[in-house]
Amino acid sequence: MADATAVRKTRMQRILDAVERAGNCAPHPAMIFVYLILLVAVLSAVLGLVGASVTYWVWNPETSDYEQRTTVARSLLTVDGFRFMYTGVVANFMSSTAVGVIIVAMLGGRRRRGEGADQGLDPRPRTGGTGLGPVLTPRLHRHRLVDRGGRRLSRAHPALGGRLLQHRPTSIAGLGLGFASVAAAFLVNVLIVPVDGILTEMTNDAIALIDAERQISLTATFWFSVGSVVVLTVLIALITDRIIEPRLGPYRGEYRLEEETAGKPEAEARGPRWALWGLLGSLAFVALTTLPPGAPLRDPETGAIIGATPFMNSLIVTIALVFRVSGICYGEGSGTMTHVDQVVDAMAKSLSSLSGLLLFLFVISQSLAFPNYSNIAPLVAVSLADVLQRLDLDTLRLLIGFIVVTLLLDVIITGAIPKWAIFAPIFIPLLMRLDVPPEAVLAAYRVADSPIDAITPLNAYFALVDTFCQKYQQDAGVGTVIALMLPYLLILMAVWMAFFALWQLAGLPWGF
Repeated sequence: MADATAVRKTRMQRILDAVERAGNCAPHPAMIFVYLILLVAVLSAVLGLVGASVTYWVWNPETSDYEQRTTVARSLLTVDGFRFMYTGVVANFMSSTAVGVIIVAMLGGRRRRGEGADQGLDPRPRTGGTGLGPVLTPRLHRHRLVDRGGRRLSRAHPALGGRLLQHRPTSIAGLGLGFASVAAAFLVNVLIVPVDGILTEMTNDAIALIDAERQISLTATFWFSVGSVVVLTVLIALITDRIIEPRLGPYRGEYRLEEETAGKPEAEARGPRWALWGLLGSLAFVALTTLPPGAPLRDPETGAIIGATPFMNSLIVTIALVFRVSGICYGEGSGTMTHVDQVVDAMAKSLSSLSGLLLFLFVISQSLAFPNYSNIAPLVAVSLADVLQRLDLDTLRLLIGFIVVTLLLDVIITGAIPKWAIFAPIFIPLLMRLDVPPEAVLAAYRVADSPIDAITPLNAYFALVDTFCQKYQQDAGVGTVIALMLPYLLILMAVWMAFFALWQLAGLPWGF
């Protein structure tokens, strides 16, 4: 990258630089998705002309019996296909959950300068999200401590303070750290989250195709998820420290003091105190709406808090609320925000920066809808499942083969739930017939689903990271993000698959 140091680069760093240059020579990201749409349209027409189809068994809940389902390729270059593309534009865009999540997160998490708890720190955000908390916390504090020390030293001795600030890790390294923690390790957690309940239900529906009496629990892969979190936490931190930051080098951007509260120590001291009270108040509000029996954020039937509950389904709103209230209280305490109009203005400015990202999301939503209509995904999935069945492999090799198949298809189907809706009825019965337990298949799916999400442009949040990178490096493009995330992808895939294989060979329980 342009900000890299003059120190002789390693072979890996030179390879990543070449990947970045090649990727940035590609067309505008929005045009890449347009070309992908054209490719899908042509491919669907070819598959439709040759009559491509697959047949597999499914469970029909209406008849309570098994039945064969035949999926046929549908061409987008027909009257019906054109009608779908033309009339479904708005519906496709509105069905993208990433749009709402990003807008709500930006309303709460992004603050105008002087409003939030980053006063006295580098105003640029250092991470792209929150995922594996233990990974993010130490490095976030490292950035903040260097920033705060450099800024305060700059007031007393500008030359020394500026030198210290020049050794800050680049903000793009923080983006890579956050995105790897969120995307590349998405399906494992130390808590039961809503997606676990959905995946479990889909798995049980697929199990019923073979054994209507057998079911797995919500915690069927819990121990493996916890073990994976520990391994990935250490691994992502090491990749960031040993590969990402040395390649990017220290921060070389221009530093300005004019918008800080320099010379106002009483305001600097009062702002954090008010922010703390805002934090405690917002957490108290969340506790009151969650903890008491019958609270609105509990499950209305079971009273549960963790799982597919209102509390878990509204986490993004809770996070946005906590950040926004804390930021407003800081602004009021430090005197940088004195009127409610400034709060509204700050929220509006947060959304104004999303115009380019919304264009990406619009094109991405269309490029994801068209393969679903044409049935390309199930055609490929069933065909690859047949290949696995014919290879006559042992259990471990079958599971590794399933992981590889999922990794390949994850390039074009990024959502964990939509992909499992296609895979579960196909692979669960197939692998159960080959004596592979469904818990092991679900654990393998957790390994396979996430890493590719950190590098495929079809992931809506890839466009978000690309947008943030351009704020810190104007010539950043698709190649910048791919080169940034490629070490995470390759190392996580290799280590996580090895960890999965060792778990299987040791006969450890996947969950309970």
